[in-house]
Amino acid sequence: MEDSLRLDGLDRRIVARLERNARSSFATIGAEVGLSAPAVERRVDRLVESGVITGFHAALDPRALGQGVEVFVELYCSGRTSAVEIARIVSRHTEVQEAYTVTGDANALLRVRTTDTAHLERTLENLRSEPAVLQTKSSVVLSRLIPPAD
Repeated sequence: MEDSLRLDGLDRRIVARLERNARSSFATIGAEVGLSAPAVERRVDRLVESGVITGFHAALDPRALGQGVEVFVELYCSGRTSAVEIARIVSRHTEVQEAYTVTGDANALLRVRTTDTAHLERTLENLRSEPAVLQTKSSVVLSRLIPPAD
């Protein structure tokens, strides 16, 4: 991303509308922010080129996809396992939706989605079977207090 790019109020309003609905037309966004559709398109193109906007995504309901169990898993690895190696390990497990390196005792924090607790148990066993993984510590999500931004 360019260090020199400055977002003005219109850019921020455009980005906010795209965060709410990435399928909004440039004309719809323009009507909401007071610009023509071509002006919105130029601004969005500039935001994409500069790296402010990194992609456009569909928001999915994991439960509708059969992934009703959400779990945060602390991953503990042996020795000086690098972040690159941890990324390689967790990328082999499709149930891992997100992975972060973190401070504290754990090497990484994973957000995992499974169909049920039996699937979760298999997933944890598979993660623990990785040579660099010493142990996992899990917390099952009971409910979301603040929904993710769509």
